[in-house]
Amino acid sequence: MPKPLTDDSDRLPCQGAIVFTRYPQPGQTKTRLIPALGAAGAAELQWQMTEQTLASFLPLLERKTLQVDVCYTGGTRRQMQRWLGENFTYRSQGTGDLGARLTRAFDSAFDRGLERAIAVGIDCPTIDPSTVDKAFEALENCDLVLGPAVDGGYYLIGLRRAVPKLFAGIDWGGDRVLAQTVAAAESLGLSIAYLAPQADIDRPEDLAVWEGVLDERDRTQKISAVVPVLNEAPRLKQTLARLEGACNLETIVVDGGSSDNSVAIARAAGAQVLSTAPGRAGQMNAGAKVATGDILLFLHGDTQLPSEFDRAIRQYLVNPQTIAGAFELNIEGNLRGLDTIASGTNWRSRRLQMPYGDQGLFLRTATFEQMGGFREMPLMEDFEFVRQLKRHGRIAIVPAAVLVSGRRWQKLGVWRTTLTNGAIVIAYLLGCPPQWLARWYWGSDGRSNSRSPQAQPTGNDEP
Repeated sequence: MPKPLTDDSDRLPCQGAIVFTRYPQPGQTKTRLIPALGAAGAAELQWQMTEQTLASFLPLLERKTLQVDVCYTGGTRRQMQRWLGENFTYRSQGTGDLGARLTRAFDSAFDRGLERAIAVGIDCPTIDPSTVDKAFEALENCDLVLGPAVDGGYYLIGLRRAVPKLFAGIDWGGDRVLAQTVAAAESLGLSIAYLAPQADIDRPEDLAVWEGVLDERDRTQKISAVVPVLNEAPRLKQTLARLEGACNLETIVVDGGSSDNSVAIARAAGAQVLSTAPGRAGQMNAGAKVATGDILLFLHGDTQLPSEFDRAIRQYLVNPQTIAGAFELNIEGNLRGLDTIASGTNWRSRRLQMPYGDQGLFLRTATFEQMGGFREMPLMEDFEFVRQLKRHGRIAIVPAAVLVSGRRWQKLGVWRTTLTNGAIVIAYLLGCPPQWLARWYWGSDGRSNSRSPQAQPTGNDEP
């Protein structure tokens, strides 16, 4: 999480947000959308919209002027915390209809001394930080604030004190929820403020709203793909072809002195081309320096991305707990054992949050700059960078695979390559200098140990 923007970190928040959601288990969430999306797709939408909604509270959360309660159902506290991080308070919704659950949530908020509280669901993905600000501003002068939904309900409700009677006798799930709530508020003498109406997503015909959110995100968040290369002509054209058609993306190819036509291929593909000294870390740092995107994607010259990779990148970085991400791995070739190697890599990436550079590492540009870029070392620059990233947040793994070249496995054999990679990782962790490891590594590939460790290929030739 970014550091607080103010110096009032010792002051307790006086405002609270209550977010109602469900743990995204296929078949148990967004069931009305299953005919259009399938059970897994409906659960994924639940996951995406929950993170989208929580991101709306990030500015206030960073300034420590807001407490956020995630009121959940369908999962456990541990599952919710592993999913969404430790910056929220997790509370079970409990039993009863929505009125009973809202009453408990607001009672809990005001019992903790909060002066203002709002509650939202996750069905309205167009809620943004300005919506949140307007809601709390309205509560400075009114008892109740309502955000009308176009289907007759409301997407947001806010109060300055607990009012249990406000939630009694409401036909939850119908098209008169807003009207009945307003009537109850007037009978209780509450002053009311209204936010602008917004649409929520409950039925297949509502999915156009979500597409609009994704389109807006594509337009406003630019991705810079940085591709370091050194003699990658046989595979570079395919790699760059996967980048074509992505929305709001620039491609920067950083050549380390290729003697083949890698540079010509990159220029023909419309990429911006830089020339630097060889060495993947330095090449990637050089590309990042000229990048103009909000998000950086580091892609090896022999790695082909999955379809809709750009939307996946933007979606995974919505969650402020996610510091970076990468894709699952698939290895090109028919050698026996490659599937096992890929499965082991994907297990390691998920369980240990340790993807390697050939999996398409992506992160916010601001994060990369705060980290100081890649350490310029002849080997293990991606390994070391990911180790540092893990200290600052979660590294997400997109459940879609990149396809990488299997050339090293084909040349040396599956198990020799795997054992060499593992030995180099262990040696590095034990403190062996990267320069020594580079000479050992390239020597294991049949190359001369006197070869400059900086003159390394930039494809899938790494531990």
